[in-house]
Amino acid sequence: VQLVESGGGLVQPGGSLRLTCVAHGLMFTTCTMAWFRQAPGKQRELVATIHPNRTTNYADSMKGRSTISRDNRGPTYLQMNNLEAGDTAVYCCNAQPPDPAYTYWGQGVQVTVSS
Repeated sequence: VQLVESGGGLVQPGGSLRLTCVAHGLMFTTCTMAWFRQAPGKQRELVATIHPNRTTNYADSMKGRSTISRDNRGPTYLQMNNLEAGDTAVYCCNAQPPDPAYTYWGQGVQVTVSS
């Protein structure tokens, strides 16, 4: 199983980015997909989740500024708008199959918000 993220980079405050996560070797459609982030010196935190039925949840810090979505063909997206310096972090994709004994992580992409 491999999760591959893309779309990170450097963006100015107020800018937007769309992160993409592609899952390989996984029954993707049965998984809850999520994005987490970890800033330097801070604990990893949940950004957003999307369930197989497409219900979504967001961290308070990202509500109204982000949208998580999924494509039946595989990719999971995180659209982030009006980015702030505090959003600077490594963003990781997570796939949670129905069996809680398993969970899968991508390697992460760096998002840097700076002028």
